[in-house]
Amino acid sequence: MKQLKGIHHVTAITSSAEKIYDFFTHVLGLRLVKKTVNQDDIQTYHLFFADDKGSAGTDMTFFDFPGISKGVHGNDEIARTSFRVPTNNALEYWLKRFDRLKVKHEGIQEQFGKKVIPFVDFDEQAYQLISDENNSGVASGTPWQNGPIPLGFAITGLGRVFLRYQDLNYIKEVLEQVYEMKHIDTEDNLYLFEMGEGGNGAEVVVEHNTELQSHQQGYGTVHHVAFRVDDKEDLDNWKKIYQSVQLPNSGYVNRFYFGSLYARVTAGILVELATEGPGFMEDEPYETLGEKLSLPPFLENQRAIIENEVRYIDTVRSTKTFEKEYE
Repeated sequence: MKQLKGIHHVTAITSSAEKIYDFFTHVLGLRLVKKTVNQDDIQTYHLFFADDKGSAGTDMTFFDFPGISKGVHGNDEIARTSFRVPTNNALEYWLKRFDRLKVKHEGIQEQFGKKVIPFVDFDEQAYQLISDENNSGVASGTPWQNGPIPLGFAITGLGRVFLRYQDLNYIKEVLEQVYEMKHIDTEDNLYLFEMGEGGNGAEVVVEHNTELQSHQQGYGTVHHVAFRVDDKEDLDNWKKIYQSVQLPNSGYVNRFYFGSLYARVTAGILVELATEGPGFMEDEPYETLGEKLSLPPFLENQRAIIENEVRYIDTVRSTKTFEKEYE
């Protein structure tokens, strides 16, 4: 059985597709590589922000479920998402940028030997930047070449993902025995696990917490985390593993841009396994990724209905020039 290759994507819930587009595009400098809808709820946008090429392991995605209430952070939660930047010096750049743009952050900290900056968005969604200085393991992506961030400071992909859970023995057994991750370090109540080649792009941190109430999902919280596999054959093998440990799963799901397999490992933590491809350039050219409403072939015959359901958002960037912002 091949090991998981690292983090594939993180999907979260936002209060506003327009505001999250602005935050990820103009503040974080990530590229919108796909503007589509939730395939299970076609009145809901699904926006994919990633590196320059929409590489697996670089994208954070968002749903904007109509009428959903604000989430409450707590236990049994995918609690924080990390974004990789090239160096410690890049964090100094981001510190000034966050201050200038009034992004709430906690300053530069050290975590398992890496420099990080925890921060939140307008929904109190929790993130952090993590430095790749002296990092090894899973390679990161390519920064958005035409975005507003100087390339030497820009975000290149996803870093370690945080889970918060009250039963340490159970979640440790799931990560080690089911997903074959290795526990490699501990700091206070934080437990660091790695998969595949390891490094920032293949790490999961478990925060052991026995005091908080269970989180309530809503905007400002994460919906699920996805780990990388090669292809559908891998997903078929993982389905057998889930069956052998009696972990309920979705079976194979064709998302067009990748194949998926979902399993709810706790009441609040949903894990997806997702294939490397086909990727986001199946239905759009590189130059205009994310500029039109893209629909997988099995929804194309409903385009008129869907376009009537979701409001228009202007995401055209190929006709615009983003000046690099050095301060």
